[in-house]
Amino acid sequence: MTITTHDPEGAPPSPFYSQAAAVTGADRLVFVSGQVGVGADGVPGDGIAAQARLAIANLGAALAAAGLTTEHVVKSTIYLTDVAHLEPFMAAAAGGLPTHRPAITLLVVAGLASPDLLVEIQAVAAA
Repeated sequence: MTITTHDPEGAPPSPFYSQAAAVTGADRLVFVSGQVGVGADGVPGDGIAAQARLAIANLGAALAAAGLTTEHVVKSTIYLTDVAHLEPFMAAAAGGLPTHRPAITLLVVAGLASPDLLVEIQAVAAA
């Protein structure tokens, strides 16, 4: 499988995402439900950085259960409950994001399933 990213001329550059991600040679797609910043104990992380790390760890665990890693992610959607969380989220998430810059949509929403949740990440992976 090969993931090729595309950024048209004039598009805003980003070190974290591409404008489009194309997959060739994939046998399957895996759709990962929204992963939130909650530990195995059911307790949300304290603050956006902790929840970002937990959400990415949960995403990684869901992918691993399907035999994949974050390097297989071709599209993700990130939901934040406050635009002020963007920079701390990116700083905390940087080490857990794919290196090939998948296509990403980031939304700021009024709330998630619980008022204690600050971030949710869903993904599509190809293998």
